[in-house]
Amino acid sequence: MTVSLQDRFARELPEMAVRWKAEVPPNPQLLVLNEALAGELGLDVEWLRSTEGVQFLVGNRVPDGAVPVAQAYSGHQFGGYVPRLGDGRALLLGEVVGADGRVRDLHLKGSGRTPFARGGDGLAVVGPMLREYIVSEAMHAMGVPTTRSLAVVSTGQAVEREARPLPGALLVRVASSHLRVGSFQYASASGDIGLLLRLTEHAIARHYPSAAEAERPHLALFQAVVAAQAELLAKWMLIGFVHGVMNTDNMTISGETIDYGPCAFMEAYDPDTVFSSIDFWGRYAYGNQPMVAEWNLARFAETLLALFDGEVQESITLVEKAFGGFQQYHHAWSSGMRAKLGLGPHSDVRDDQFTPLVDDLLSQLQQSRVDYTSFFRHLSQAVRGDAEPARGLFVDLARFDGWLSRWRSMGPDAELMDRVNPIYIPRNHLVEEALTAATAGDLAPLGQLMEAVRTPYDERPGLERYASPAPDDFGHYRTFCGT
Repeated sequence: MTVSLQDRFARELPEMAVRWKAEVPPNPQLLVLNEALAGELGLDVEWLRSTEGVQFLVGNRVPDGAVPVAQAYSGHQFGGYVPRLGDGRALLLGEVVGADGRVRDLHLKGSGRTPFARGGDGLAVVGPMLREYIVSEAMHAMGVPTTRSLAVVSTGQAVEREARPLPGALLVRVASSHLRVGSFQYASASGDIGLLLRLTEHAIARHYPSAAEAERPHLALFQAVVAAQAELLAKWMLIGFVHGVMNTDNMTISGETIDYGPCAFMEAYDPDTVFSSIDFWGRYAYGNQPMVAEWNLARFAETLLALFDGEVQESITLVEKAFGGFQQYHHAWSSGMRAKLGLGPHSDVRDDQFTPLVDDLLSQLQQSRVDYTSFFRHLSQAVRGDAEPARGLFVDLARFDGWLSRWRSMGPDAELMDRVNPIYIPRNHLVEEALTAATAGDLAPLGQLMEAVRTPYDERPGLERYASPAPDDFGHYRTFCGT
């Protein structure tokens, strides 16, 4: 099969691209292939499974004309600015035009050290790469904008992690692009206005072409990114997703979720939920995510000020007006929560009724440490006449009964609730079970988990354990970035 990869990023932004080659793994073996995604990209599944196809997936069989590069970017990591980050263990193989005509990046993660490695080994291991595969495909199934995983390939190389050797692997990732807030920070910090302008035009052409027709294209780009991130963060919060490492280099211009490192799903509702082993102060706790997104977008705005016409203060005023206090997020979250509670767009429930209803519910969920995901599925049963599955989750029954009565009087729609509230998510204990087994060579638990999460809204017999919270002895869950 002949694969064609474009090199648009490398050609248009050479100052931000270092030509590089992937390391040659000693014994690459395909662990998992996303056949549906391969079809969307116009790639032949049987060929990808062949020896030649696997060599392509690990970056060792590069199509003619392709220019693999490590991308340069900066970033605020846990609030501290790092001027030179970049792809330390990743490569952009190039852009592929899918069967649907969309242009998407084909990108490797764990393909060896690059000039941006900063002392790291540039490698990855089976567990974290499969975690990204599981969670990104589950997010896609739930309708959350996300980078996706085409394949995970074991390398046959032992990698030192946690003071022990683990089986190495790399991920083949697909994204609308890998442009980040950190990309703009890098271009801005260079002091090269021409580079910043080209990057901005590249981003507009790639993601928001209508912004090019606006009176102020750069301001229109900012507004579009704010809107995309507002929608994304609302979706995260509505399903209880905790990203874990919301640095500016992990916020995409496209509005897709990227970098599933120390990520996890909240079970017992608590805004202070943190899973990342390195987030000692809870900067990226579940409840802080909208605020952090707003902070990151402010850093993005700073990079664009030099492109706006007029005085600095006038430019700042324009940006502040475009930002609007991130009101798009609050609107998207409120609309989503209305749907979760069965109060659709045609409901006549006023905001001054809805807001205290939700505030009271979230307070009770936290008080009783109720599992966030399963609660909403139990609650839809209350509309159908059986409130006991939901009532049994609360310690203060009188308080919950009062809430339940108010909510029922609003006329919730159970079918709407089941369409937007997943029953199957990548629960943390099940993810760990699948990763532990896969690391030892058993892919069966991974396949079973993927079967559940790829159809997250449809309840099916035999999958009860995939809808249940972690057992009490699972303990506090901690996640690691995998480097």
